[in-house]
Amino acid sequence: MRDAPIDGPEFRPLRERVEAEAYVASVCFKHGPPRLTGVELEWTVHHVNDPSRQLTADLLVKALDQHTPRTLRDDSPHLPLPGGSPLSAEPGGQVEISAQPKESLTALHATVTADTGHLADLLAAQGLELGSSAIDPYRTPRRMLDTPRYAAMEQAFQPLGTDGITMMCSTAGFQLCVDVGERQDLAARWAAVHLLGPPLAALFANSPWMLGRTTGWASNRLRAVLGTDPTRTYPSRIDDDPAAGWARRVLDTPLLCVRREGRCWEAPRGVTFADWINGALDRAPTVGDLEYHLSTLFPPVRAQGYLEIRYIDAQQGDNWLSPAALLVALLATPAQVDAVIDVCTPVADRWLKAARDGLGDPAIAKAATRVAEIGLAGLGATGLSAGLADQVTGDIERRLREKRDQV
Repeated sequence: MRDAPIDGPEFRPLRERVEAEAYVASVCFKHGPPRLTGVELEWTVHHVNDPSRQLTADLLVKALDQHTPRTLRDDSPHLPLPGGSPLSAEPGGQVEISAQPKESLTALHATVTADTGHLADLLAAQGLELGSSAIDPYRTPRRMLDTPRYAAMEQAFQPLGTDGITMMCSTAGFQLCVDVGERQDLAARWAAVHLLGPPLAALFANSPWMLGRTTGWASNRLRAVLGTDPTRTYPSRIDDDPAAGWARRVLDTPLLCVRREGRCWEAPRGVTFADWINGALDRAPTVGDLEYHLSTLFPPVRAQGYLEIRYIDAQQGDNWLSPAALLVALLATPAQVDAVIDVCTPVADRWLKAARDGLGDPAIAKAATRVAEIGLAGLGATGLSAGLADQVTGDIERRLREKRDQV
């Protein structure tokens, strides 16, 4: 293979590990006052009259029209939705909107409501609808997108079992994006967003069905994600220097795919990005290669210049606002963050228990109840209108009440 071009910063070769780690730490952790909140919402897509019927790419393209992502139709104009949200497609035909970040959750809710309504109308015109669960409850996973990236991913995950293809083609998540925060607060915020994982994943678990039956897991989506490839899907370590720890993890994670000419992007098994820097492949990696490698890590929390919180199931309708508001309130002040750490530390390692038992695990239920109380008391810091704050409060209190009634 010829040497990479050198006519832009993304083509700059990386020849030392320390250089690559410094780059990751600088671009993935951009410090400043917490101000903006964004969300990414995913859904499976189904035929209204037969949700178990397989979806076709042609029908999805017809429905999405001028908003069709170019991974589905390479000559699409790929216009954003009316509120400005770009639309993308996941390997199994799931659709995702990435709402532009806002300073208030009320403004964010308005944008998401408009864009999801427009998307639902486009699908309805072709007899399709958005799913209401975080995993396809009916169909076996089948890859729809024929791209070199997804072909390489499927090939890499296949020896590890069926969780990889399930994660790629059958799951739908809710992702909240929040600012990293001030440098002196980073370690505590990093700890808090991770420690909140088991309680909030349990509180908002929304994927108990697969292939037409309940499986005994509250969140089959989270189970599949964690089982896909532990090197890239398990939680990061909590330590006093998140930027350095994240950079080490990125460099020590095996390559999932390598962009090259042609359709074969498969990576040699077990070769990490650090190995690539040390000469494992036939050319030196570039800054662009490192940025692409970052996109192939899927932990519960991912640093991308902001913190992308990925451990919560997709929610039905506009119930996504409840986990969004709760997280924003819980991270609003250093005092809130400290309270979260105190409450959630006892259940820090219960990720699989949260996925399996949800609020049926007593320790997780206790932590979830307490963080809900703290967060609901702090909704005033989220920018929510009174009506939306009441909606969030009612939804979260209902979830906790239903669990208590089952005990």
